[in-house]
Formats: sequence, structure tokens, C-alpha cells
Amino acid sequence: MVPDISTGGRTYGLLAYLYGPGRRDEHIDPHLVASWTPELAPDPGRDPEATLKQLTDRLDLPVHARPQGRRPRRHVWHCPVRTAPGDRHLSDAEWAEVARRVVHATGVAEYGDAQACRWIAVRHADDHIHIVATLIRQDGRSPRRHNDMPRAQAECRRIEADFGLQQLNSGDGTAAKRATSAERAKAERQGRTSTSRELLRDHVRQAVAGAEDETEFFRRLSEAGVRIDRRLAPSGDVLGYKVALPGDRNRDGEPIWFSGSRLAPDLSLPKIRQRLRTDDEADDWLRVSPHTGGATPARARREATGVIHHTVSVLADGDEAEAVAQISGLGEVLDAVAQTSPAATRQQTTEAACVFERATRWHSRAERANNRAVRSAARGIVRAGNALGRGEDGGATAMLLSALVLATVAAARWHAARQHAQQAAAAHQAAQHLRTAYRTAASSPMRAMRDHGRRLPEPTRNRHVDTVEAVLPGQVDYLRSERGFDALLATLDQAQRAGHSPRFLLRNAVSQRELDTAESVTDVLVWRVRRLSNLPAHQPRPRTAKAAKQQPRTARPPTATLPRNPAQPEHRHRY
Repeated sequence: MVPDISTGGRTYGLLAYLYGPGRRDEHIDPHLVASWTPELAPDPGRDPEATLKQLTDRLDLPVHARPQGRRPRRHVWHCPVRTAPGDRHLSDAEWAEVARRVVHATGVAEYGDAQACRWIAVRHADDHIHIVATLIRQDGRSPRRHNDMPRAQAECRRIEADFGLQQLNSGDGTAAKRATSAERAKAERQGRTSTSRELLRDHVRQAVAGAEDETEFFRRLSEAGVRIDRRLAPSGDVLGYKVALPGDRNRDGEPIWFSGSRLAPDLSLPKIRQRLRTDDEADDWLRVSPHTGGATPARARREATGVIHHTVSVLADGDEAEAVAQISGLGEVLDAVAQTSPAATRQQTTEAACVFERATRWHSRAERANNRAVRSAARGIVRAGNALGRGEDGGATAMLLSALVLATVAAARWHAARQHAQQAAAAHQAAQHLRTAYRTAASSPMRAMRDHGRRLPEPTRNRHVDTVEAVLPGQVDYLRSERGFDALLATLDQAQRAGHSPRFLLRNAVSQRELDTAESVTDVLVWRVRRLSNLPAHQPRPRTAKAAKQQPRTARPPTATLPRNPAQPEHRHRY
């Protein structure tokens, strides 16, 4: 059961919407189910002689009793309360009890208080009601409704238990502010699925993902087409910022600005500066790489995959402060991947980044530890540019997505162990989106590797099957049932041909964290072994006989290229 509190200044306008047909004729039989005093509240839905103006005047009477200069500008309190999908439909009597409990819990109209605010509850659908109150008590005072949203949420959790409804996760006060009903209505009128607040939040989050400094952050925002207004001190230093979408204006024709803190608690300029603050040393990879500024998307994704594997280990073994840094950095990597994903996976990676954003915020007194490596991975992905959905780019994308699935699952476990219900749910949801994106990205490269594995000579296949049995005793029969088993055999064969020890590589891959949460164990092992042995992420399809005949005779045969920095036992790295 979800409450959603907002305030406004037009009682009649809200009632006209609640008793009207709805934007898509979805309102059915609008009527009152409860009110402050049933005898005083006319119901235009059931009484043919009652009018919306009469109901408005009754509700607004305590407001108009105040002198003109002392009337609050936003005197209308609006709280829709909705049951979760799949819950049973409540009766009018049950909804009436829900309404009375909510106005009592929020301080709008406590039980037994004859001078409380006037309120009504309108039902025009099976799954929700709208509670409307005017925020002046009948004795002329203002109600004590401090923290009304958390109090409404807590009461809804109790109502769920009492009514046998789904138990939703409790909030903890760290969520980003939700868009108002007016903002949602405006987005619908303009044919947009997201409100200005939500679009700007995404733009700011993506701009900060992997940004090296404040200048780069503001430059990315400007390049995204966002209007920026910096608040400057007399010295010229930037004290804060606010953003607006081009063309998004209010009734007076002025831009509708949102400060960073209004978009999300962690997007204020001081919080962003805290994330941008790094050690004096430059990022190792950006310093020593000959490809700095020109790394390919595939290479940037390989680098990020190794960092993400380390993040999984930190979430299993690290302390609170380190986890804060790693989960925040993981969110930036997801934002970077969403920005640069090929079209086939962009929607799912974008959804994953959006929902995981909730998992990056919770109450914690731990100081932010250094997450320089994770932010560097995000920066490398953004700077390398958009990845193609095929070839080495496509394979490297699948490799990274496989690691990100396990990392978000690890984040969900970490949050769940600390009773962070909202954050754990967000991380689980992000993992589901990433799994869908992975299946799309991995389809072509895994198919090519499976075909290669099936063509291996039987003695060679048996040798690699023995390797799997030695490293994972008693699990070969189960692994054979997975579609990636042939791809794993092909990968072990390629690694051996490149001069590696298949048994050592496989043992190293198995020892890494979160393998037990993998949807496909063999898929995860394929990508881990290929990364550890520096094998290509994409297996070229074998040329057909027809293609071979078309090959010019003067063409040179392809030459094998040994991987760089092959993994050796004496240089063992655990992630």
C-alpha cells in the first residue's frame, strides 16, 4: 500500500479531477467513502443535488475564516493511497478505515479531535482512494503534520499487516523526491514518459559518472543540452547549481529550475564534490596506458570488468566505509554503461542504472573510502565512446554485463544483511534488467563459442571435461545441462593453445565471488577465463567453403596473435 503526499492551492480543481472522467476515462463511479463529518460533506457522486462548489466551500471554510493575509498559499493536502498490484480489492468500509487511520497518523485529523482539519476520501477506482484535506484546523490553527510522509508510510505498513495485503518495503528517508502529480500530468500532456525532474536527475547522474573534476561535470551537463545556473560567491567561487530542461517553463514563461539537492540527496554540489575528490596520485590505468584518451570501447569494458570483480570481493569482505565507496562507484559504472551501450541493450542498461541509483543511498555514518579505481573504470567507459553491438565490442559488453549482474546481486545481499529493504529491492531489480541485457549481448559471441566447442575433436573435449571435473568435482553432469558448457570447453582449449594452464585458469575463475548466484555458471566461467587469459571476447565464425573459394590466392593466411600479459601462476591475482 503506497501513500503519496503533495500540497496545492486549488481545492475545486482537484475535486473536479477526482469526480471527473479522468484523463483516459479511467474514473468509475467516483464517490465519498469517508469524511470529517458525513452530515456536512455533500457527495456530488451520489447526491444529484450536491455540487463540487458546495463541497469545495465546506472544505475551505476554515481557510476563508482566516484573514486574507494569513491564509496559506498551498492549503490543499492530497494523499492518494494505492494497494499493490495483485492485492484484493478493498470494500468502501475498508477504504474508509484506511483513510481515517492515515489522517490520524499524519496529524491532519487525529482521533477524537473535533477541531481537526476538514477532509474527505474519494474512491473512483478499485485499487485506490484520494484523501483531500484543507490545512487549517477548525479552530484556526495549523495542524502538526511534521514528517507526514514517513508517518503515512509506517501506518500503511501496519494496515497491510492488519488487512492481509502485500507487505511492501519500508522507506528510510533517503529516496529521491518523487515527481508531483502536477509534474506527471504535465509530462503526459507533452507526450513524455518521464517528468522534467526525472529527466534532469538522469542527466546529472550521467554527467557525474566518472567525471574527473567539477569542470568536466558541468561541461557534460552542457553538452547534454541541460540549462545550468551556477550560484556564485562574491569571490567567484561556485556555491551551488540548478538545472532546467530547454523549453520547460512555468505559467510566467520562466524556466523551471531544480537544484541538485531537489533532484536527489546525493546530487547537491557538496556531495558531488565529495565524490569527485581523489588522491593526489593519478589513476594508474589512465597514467600508464598508451591509449589514454583513445581506448576502444572493448578495452575499456575489459578494464572495468576486472574492477567490478574486485568490487564483488569488497562487498563480501570489506567494511562499511569501503562498501559505501564501492556501491557508489558501481552506480557510476552502470550510468557509464547505459550512456555507451549499443541500441540492442541500451533500454535495459538504462533501466538498471535508474533503479540501482536507489541502492547507492542509505543512512550511513561511515566516511567515504577511496573508490578511485571504480570511478576510473566509469571514466574509461565514457571516454572510449559508444560500443558496437557486434564483434569484440559486443563480446566485451557481454563480459562486463556478466560481471555487473553478480555485482548487483552482491550489493543486494549486502543491503539485505543490514535491513536496507528499499536498497536491496532496487539492487535485485537492477540485476534483473542486467540479466536481460546480458542475454541479448551474449547471444552472438556465445553461439560462436558453442559451435567451436562442438567441433573440437573428441579426445580434446574429453581432456577439457576432465579439467572441469578436477576443478569442480561432481558437478560436470549439472554443467553439461547448461548451454554454455561447449563454450567453456572451447575457451579452455583456446587458453591452452595460447600457452596457459586451463586447470589453473579455471580454478582461479571458480575462486572468485558470487558464482553461486549466477544464472548460468558456465557463462560466468567462460567470461572469467577469457578475461584472465586475455583471450578475445569475440570468437570469429568459421569461414564456409564458399567463402574460402572467394578468398584471393594472394591473400596471406591469418597469423595468430598471442595475448598480452598471459596469466601465470607466479602472478596470481584474486578478484
